[in-house]
Amino acid sequence: MKIAGLLAPFLPILLMVSAAAQTADPQLLAEINKIKAIDNHSHPPKVVSAGEKDDDFDALPCDPLEPSDPTTISRPENPQFLAAWKALYHYPFNDNSPEHVRELLQAKQKVMQQQGDNFPNWVLDQLGIETELANRVAMGRGLQPPRFRWVPFDDALLLPLNNASVAYETPDRKFFYSREEMLLKRYLKEANLGAVPATLQEYISKVITPTIEGQKRNGAVAIKFEAAYLRSLDFGPIPADPAQQQNEAAHIYSRYEKGGVPSKPDYIKLQDYLFRVIAREAGRLGLPVHIHTGGGCGSYFMLNGSNPALLESVLNDASLRKTNFVLIHGGAAAFTKYTNYLLMKPNVYADFSEQTWLISTRKLSEVVRDWLEWYPEKVFFGTDLYPNTPEINWEEIGWQTTQSGREALAIALTGMMQDGEITRQRALQLAHMALHDNAARLYGWMPR
Repeated sequence: MKIAGLLAPFLPILLMVSAAAQTADPQLLAEINKIKAIDNHSHPPKVVSAGEKDDDFDALPCDPLEPSDPTTISRPENPQFLAAWKALYHYPFNDNSPEHVRELLQAKQKVMQQQGDNFPNWVLDQLGIETELANRVAMGRGLQPPRFRWVPFDDALLLPLNNASVAYETPDRKFFYSREEMLLKRYLKEANLGAVPATLQEYISKVITPTIEGQKRNGAVAIKFEAAYLRSLDFGPIPADPAQQQNEAAHIYSRYEKGGVPSKPDYIKLQDYLFRVIAREAGRLGLPVHIHTGGGCGSYFMLNGSNPALLESVLNDASLRKTNFVLIHGGAAAFTKYTNYLLMKPNVYADFSEQTWLISTRKLSEVVRDWLEWYPEKVFFGTDLYPNTPEINWEEIGWQTTQSGREALAIALTGMMQDGEITRQRALQLAHMALHDNAARLYGWMPR
């Protein structure tokens, strides 16, 4: 009672400070909204002709999976999507009645026809995005550098053998492994091969290395792994004897290359070895390795296997220190605290994509502040925008995620200013770093 009595006169002041810390400084937010961003992670669709389908926007698309309910933020009734219609297409209404949405679709179609192949660039202009890293199997019409930069998928290179022992666990994984098998066939065809080579060394020299080199030659700025959809991110311990690990992997490969089904433990050993080979090759070529971390789509997704802390043996492997790793989604939304510490490692970075539509702006601001208080040079902005319905498509998702990301950044920096951690000048500098400069330095578009 005595303590409560002493605090009583100050409670209004404390409540005002607390409330202020939850709101972005208007001047700071206005400056942040002017920054041309680099979107570190996205799945933009290409421009298609009538009746044409874009099947390359993700190696592991979620659409065919058993449906699961979206979070509150990503549901169509989110008012931010109404705001997106107004900002992008001058939507004059304050509702989403069927007749008004029909007018919206007509307006969208008119803009797309007017813009033609420039439509993706037009979208980026509306979102305030300078450059977008496009996670796609292949690029396509309208997705041209320097506005769009390619990040291809390389999980398929981990899977040269029969996948029956690892694909059975869930219906989702069965589908995803079938997609990876299709992609590996594509990579083999590009390498002028009808089947995987007879030995592991030949597989590396004739498939893995040429594929990654070809990806870089064709404009890739990084490579991507969605391994958490297929297996755990624990890629085994740091090899005590690399030669022995290589010999074991070669034995497993040669035993099953002609047929048969490797046991799951044996196949995982081979994958663990191949992941390090691919990561090392990427480092040699100056390509950062992007890794999906945290929750994913599908009601069968195995969350525990997506914890970024499971990557510690890879991130602590001295032989891989020349390879830069980017924790895509930063462990969203279950494992973001692990990301704080992992950013200590000199070759580890993280973006807050997916969190921009998975959680509220306020919750996102807490994550962003955490990371900025640890290692602000390692933090990237990202949207994780993707094709969706005609009404709420990639441009609306991009608008919502961009707005949420910028506002969350402003709220985080406002709180840091109010708590005396940084000056206003430093806050604006950190905003530029997170939205643009950190990524520009990693990908070589700005001096380090």
